[in-house]
Amino acid sequence: MVNAPDFIDDAVESISEQIGDDNAIIALSGGVDSSVAATLAYRAVGEQLTPVYVDTGLMRKGETEQIRETFSFMDSLQIVDAHERFLGALEGVTDPEEKRKVIGEQFIREFEREAKETDAKQLVQGTIYPDRIESEGNIKSHHNVGGLPDVVDFEGIVEPVRDLYKDEVREVARELDLEAIISERMPFPGPGLAVRIIGEVTPEKVEVARESCHVVEEELEEYEPWQAFAAVIGKATGVKGDNRVHGWVVAVRSVESRDGMTARAQEIDWDTLQRIQSRITGENDNVARVVYDVTHKPPATIEYE
Repeated sequence: MVNAPDFIDDAVESISEQIGDDNAIIALSGGVDSSVAATLAYRAVGEQLTPVYVDTGLMRKGETEQIRETFSFMDSLQIVDAHERFLGALEGVTDPEEKRKVIGEQFIREFEREAKETDAKQLVQGTIYPDRIESEGNIKSHHNVGGLPDVVDFEGIVEPVRDLYKDEVREVARELDLEAIISERMPFPGPGLAVRIIGEVTPEKVEVARESCHVVEEELEEYEPWQAFAAVIGKATGVKGDNRVHGWVVAVRSVESRDGMTARAQEIDWDTLQRIQSRITGENDNVARVVYDVTHKPPATIEYE
């Protein structure tokens, strides 16, 4: 386990040396990894850092408002509405790895655009150790690792938590006095809801995934999962009212894990599962059925794509 106070001191010194007199931007998503990276970088270089939150249109419900409130102490925070550009770039894309690469490139282009406004030469990211292992092992490409395009218009990429596991990042977050809503937050994939949608990403599927994920997070909070969410996995027939419908199938997933490298599906009681399916099908007219995923990792990954 990391010694959080020593790590913070070393990381601040290292970031300061890497960035030097340059300006930098930090890719801020609101998750614990990027939040820790942003806080460390802000301590290291202060106003040389511009935190940039990109609203891809693939974020959790209420995410943008939460970011604006939590990081209001950073005067230079930039919130970029890029949902039309991201959804446009994903149009027609169905392959999981291609999705990640499209999103990775789009992120970098957004950051390059913002960097020109502040003359930033350095990009800070919240990449952690499992991200690198999974990308290097071809398990999946992370948008801030294997999903990077070949040409990146930055002089350097700074990754202060690249050697830490998730539980170690949380320890550092607590030592930094970050709010519990950040330090204890469930992991959320860099590509967002795009990897919780099988096949093409469309506005309709995104909305179903977002609302369903919100229901799952609320209903399973008492189980304290490592990660719990919903995914749109296809279509099936159903009955709503007196009508036969062909609606979306939503899969609910809830797992226990230490570091995300392996995971076990949680045992959820029947009443809770029924409450979840009732809310999801009741609040989304175009959802026909809800299923629960009982597969561990391995053989399944935690996310669907």
